[in-house]
Amino acid sequence: MKIVTDLPLIFNTFAEARQQGFLAVKELKEQGTPIIGGYCTFLPEELAIAAGALQISLCSTSDETINAAEEDLPRNLCPLIKSSYGFGKTDKCPYFYFSDLVVGETTCDGKKKMYEYMQDFKPTYVMQLPNKKDSAASLALWKDEIIRYKEKLEDFLDVTITEEQIQDAITLKNRERSARKNFYGLGKLNPPALSGTDIFKVMYGANFTLNKEALIQSLDNMTAQVTADYQAGKRLDAKPRILITGCPIGGVTEKVIRAVEDNGAVVVAFENCTVAKSVERLVDEEIDVYDALTEKYLNIGCACISTNNNRVELLNQMIDEYQVDGVLDMVLQACIPFAVESNKIRTFCQDEKEIPYIYLETDYSTSDIEQINTRVTAFIEMIGA
Repeated sequence: MKIVTDLPLIFNTFAEARQQGFLAVKELKEQGTPIIGGYCTFLPEELAIAAGALQISLCSTSDETINAAEEDLPRNLCPLIKSSYGFGKTDKCPYFYFSDLVVGETTCDGKKKMYEYMQDFKPTYVMQLPNKKDSAASLALWKDEIIRYKEKLEDFLDVTITEEQIQDAITLKNRERSARKNFYGLGKLNPPALSGTDIFKVMYGANFTLNKEALIQSLDNMTAQVTADYQAGKRLDAKPRILITGCPIGGVTEKVIRAVEDNGAVVVAFENCTVAKSVERLVDEEIDVYDALTEKYLNIGCACISTNNNRVELLNQMIDEYQVDGVLDMVLQACIPFAVESNKIRTFCQDEKEIPYIYLETDYSTSDIEQINTRVTAFIEMIGA
């Protein structure tokens, strides 16, 4: 594959990857490839790969199906949960439609109960995630859950998954993580080489690029091209540098990225699980495969884990490496874990790192765009003062 020199074109290709992936998944389904649908980065993709299946991210970032979801779920529930359920219930998500099995996880109480209802119209399996990450009991529980999930895949798909196959999948996923990290790491360049919008287009679209080898090659090519262009003097104007943390971003919530970049700043880093949170730590390739997967996935710094020191450690690292001027914490309405944890993040940013912090609570509607723009503009002006 030759290096693509028209970077805006390939960025748009990644932006369209989710729609383009619908037909690709249909073709794979027709060829007999099992499809595993998931919602969360705690789900170990290595096991699906080892089973010869495709794991795909399911639709959960639009308010299109929330009214249908609210026929069964309470209105004052996180929009991500309602969107996930609504797309499944209405069959408006092709990825959900083609999934043979949906695999969930107990990251929050709302999702746990939602998966109970989802079982009525789609085979659903739920992994029991521990609340703590650093106790022997938690590690033992999560390792057992990973093995149980492996056994579920073997039974459901009528296959045998060997440790050698898991090891090969770990190696492949680590290569993908490294390629992703190298690309979004371009945000460290100062002045910036890319807008946060373009970085996010690629990172979000990568979730729907189904061929891992092609994805790795494409990411490597783009990283090389952007680096070469930067060294040749092609770069953006220096602006206040913003890091976004908090809940997953995608679809409607990209309004937060636009609010930053339309009002005089640039997003240089995304700590949330859409970009860095699930990628920064590789799986150890030198130890037992189940121990390695246990340690990697249980150390994802999500607010559903207590105490969530890993999130603070990653923020500390990224604020320094990306030369961040301000932190924007985006939290979805009724997301209790991230809302409660926001005070800890605010204190860390303002007291320990001594940089500005803003908390934005939003949902999947567009009704708050003007309010977000007003608050973000004031935040950026404060940074530049």
